[in-house]
Amino acid sequence: MSLKKYLLCTSLSAALCMSLTPQELSAAVETTNLSNPKDEKVEERQPVIQIAILLDNSGSMSGLINQARTQIWALVNEFITAKQGGKRPQLQVALCTYGDPPPNMLLKLSNDLDQVSESLFAISISGGSEHCGQVISFATKELEWSTHRDDLKMIFIAGNEPFSQGPVDYKKACADAISRGIIVNTIHCGNGIPDDWREGAQLADGKAMSINQNQAEVAIATPYDKKISELSVNLNKTYLAYGTDGKKRAEVQMEQDSNAAKASPSSSVQRAVAKSNGYYQNDNWDLVDATDKDFKVLDEIKNEQLPEALKELTREEQEKTINDLRTERSRIQAEINDLNKQRQAFIIKERKNQSPKDKNLSEVMKDAVREQAVQKDFSFE
Repeated sequence: MSLKKYLLCTSLSAALCMSLTPQELSAAVETTNLSNPKDEKVEERQPVIQIAILLDNSGSMSGLINQARTQIWALVNEFITAKQGGKRPQLQVALCTYGDPPPNMLLKLSNDLDQVSESLFAISISGGSEHCGQVISFATKELEWSTHRDDLKMIFIAGNEPFSQGPVDYKKACADAISRGIIVNTIHCGNGIPDDWREGAQLADGKAMSINQNQAEVAIATPYDKKISELSVNLNKTYLAYGTDGKKRAEVQMEQDSNAAKASPSSSVQRAVAKSNGYYQNDNWDLVDATDKDFKVLDEIKNEQLPEALKELTREEQEKTINDLRTERSRIQAEINDLNKQRQAFIIKERKNQSPKDKNLSEVMKDAVREQAVQKDFSFE
């Protein structure tokens, strides 16, 4: 008897082995996994960072909403160099408002950054009853949080009313969140940090912070801003929209470019940088992203759902067109990133000559992210 058959018999009853014919025993061996586990290919898991942003959208919070709109790209760019175990994480963002109960889920956890921006610019100012415990409980229960212990899961709640308002006890809501591994960070809009806002964070292993939500952004113009914005426009030309929603999503991309430019010059540049790095993925509507690993997706797309530029081409010509656009995209992204390094060096030098100012929304969020990511073994260059 061969070694494999012997090993199989040791895992089966002797009576069963004796009852098998040689042909049946060989078949059993073939269907039994006796291979060396080291020979098996195990797909490496990509770590995940999940951030739910809960914003008070009552009448006094227009400044907070504007900060969120203009600074979301600066927050995204904080993760450009983030890695856990040498692997870049997947970033997912959710948005919820709570100025007018019940809470309103604008966007569930998503890696579609254009949708994040689109949702922020869709926020309207309304209401005047801010129920912090209720919205924390809502986000904890309604979002699809990762169950992996090494992933970073964070709630950021920003507002200015007493943390204790509403039908849900914030103490219970925060305790429930951290029991699921979700950290709750509180951002009080106003002077100082009230005791209840501080306690809410402490109960969920988070950080309590404060900002002046009406503080105007003091952006430092640099010699590199204009060129980066021009390259961002050219970057859009490397996208090939496909599918039923492709054209619409391409329009959203341009709309969010426009929104960022209108919001502030700094926001426009930060968005361009975000579009030039790994978190900006649009494989659900762009063929260059969709075919990044292979071209099998082309087999699944009906001809009428292909972009006009590809419909009359052979398969070989289609692949060449996509690869040419991928090469051009990589070139533009590399140029943007190089210019941004020079831009950052310029800003650091200029800030040394400025008086200190209060931190804004993205800055306090970045501080908390850095501190809490390290606890999950994330590193930043």
